[in-house]
Amino acid sequence: MPRHAAKRLSRTRRFSAGGAVTVGTFALACTALFGTAVAAQAAPATKTTKAAQATKAIKSALAAKVTAATYTVRPGDHLASIARAHKVPGGWPAIATANHLFSPYVLQPGQVLTLPTGSATAPAKTAPAKTTATPATVQSYANNLDGWIKHSLAVMKQNGIPGSYNGIYRNVIRESSGNPMAINLWDSNAAAGIPSKGLLQVIQPTFNAYHVAGTSWNIYDPVANITAACNYAYHRYGSIDNVNGPY
Repeated sequence: MPRHAAKRLSRTRRFSAGGAVTVGTFALACTALFGTAVAAQAAPATKTTKAAQATKAIKSALAAKVTAATYTVRPGDHLASIARAHKVPGGWPAIATANHLFSPYVLQPGQVLTLPTGSATAPAKTAPAKTTATPATVQSYANNLDGWIKHSLAVMKQNGIPGSYNGIYRNVIRESSGNPMAINLWDSNAAAGIPSKGLLQVIQPTFNAYHVAGTSWNIYDPVANITAACNYAYHRYGSIDNVNGPY
């Protein structure tokens, strides 16, 4: 082979080898560069997804908290019954404090109450199943003190309100001598414009707050008066049986 050809071949080989290294280095550099770019693009997507999931979880938690923290008053409700139904920590006084309510704690249907933290959400009511059973016979009671007390006791039993015939009778005789139209016009309640009325001498705000569904809204109605008073005594003293004086 001529010497100039050999030199040319040698230079060609060196150039080719150098070119291969150069190209290889460029390819590695491009691979590293594009790989970094892909990784850089993928990272924000992951962060965005995690942030969106966290935001969604927070919103769900807040929505659940708002739902569980309020209660809309229904006819016949009173603070004690709401506290029992929702297992409110601190009982009905905690609801009164949370909503800035003061004695006699009158509630209106449709009123929205804030329930203290830790209260349970009441289960949704389901429609009663239709039956073809024959309606139960309506119990009749005498229109006198004996009949009023027995009728009231039946209503109290249906609503889980404790009390005995003797406990009611004893308090009725002391408060009104058995006169359903009795009214006190001389004590502090009368001076405040809310005189005590009826068989168990209940003031109107207390009657409204502790009225029991299914009885009359007339404070002078014997059964309604006895039942509301016993409901009040239940929540304040444990039972009308524990009342042995002005209450």
